[in-house]
Amino acid sequence: MNDIITAIGFCNRTGNGDLTILDASLREIADTGADACEIGIYGEEIISGGRIIEDRTQRVTEIVRQYNFRKLSLHGQIVSNFMDREHLHLQKKIVRAMLELCNRLGAGILVHHSGAAQVADGENGGDLDQIEREALAEMAEIAKGYGVRIALENIFTTESGQYRQTPSQVAATVRAIGSDNVVALIDFSHAYIEATFRNLDFREQLRDMAPVTGHLHVHDSFGLPYSMKRFYHPAEATALGIGDLHLPIGWGNIPWEDIFSELAFLPDTTLIMEIGAERFADQQPTCLERARRLAALLMRQRAA
Repeated sequence: MNDIITAIGFCNRTGNGDLTILDASLREIADTGADACEIGIYGEEIISGGRIIEDRTQRVTEIVRQYNFRKLSLHGQIVSNFMDREHLHLQKKIVRAMLELCNRLGAGILVHHSGAAQVADGENGGDLDQIEREALAEMAEIAKGYGVRIALENIFTTESGQYRQTPSQVAATVRAIGSDNVVALIDFSHAYIEATFRNLDFREQLRDMAPVTGHLHVHDSFGLPYSMKRFYHPAEATALGIGDLHLPIGWGNIPWEDIFSELAFLPDTTLIMEIGAERFADQQPTCLERARRLAALLMRQRAA
């Protein structure tokens, strides 16, 4: 390992409130030899109406403390969206609770999705950017008190007429906030899909994000937007190569070695492979070894 990528691991199998799944999935990750884990805490039914449920949180804490991961991160709500004007007060309430959970569980990163919205009459994308930046700046002060980084993740356009920031714009938001407690999160597959959809230079988008990036989501794809939306089984999407596939490293066509040979991230960055154990448990050991080789490329680049 090195001082840039300080831990590598996997996201867990997100449960539906059954905490036995949480326990089993953390054990599965620990058994791979990974030293990092990202918990999909949004699925564990421990926040209700913005309030933390104490008895269930205590059970989650007891489960998590059994495992000695070097780095722990929590994935916030999938629907987290600081461009959501109607529910912004609720969105912020949940993030406050998630930051408190980070503190209780010893997680140094809270993953937060970048926003999206339909642009209203008399409004433009810059107005939506400002709404998100003000909310993130407010949350950054709370995160600072807990010693937590909010990692702002780039997503891809999901519906017609949607305003969604490009990876470069996500990086601009992080720079505009100017807090050590808000960093960018590069999701490489998301960036690839959005670059294809908007006819952008994928590698240039990554280069814009990298200097302010402190967390990575690694999984493979072919960068193809959802031109088909209905599949009867996930394997059909894999066969066609369409969409955000969350494939093992090397199953898609992202040029991983080239990317990691040229980019530099913030110190103390964690690399999380979002490769579901439900589908690809047999691939995790190979992916872990390959991710370690990718991390080593960063050090060779610095030494050159």
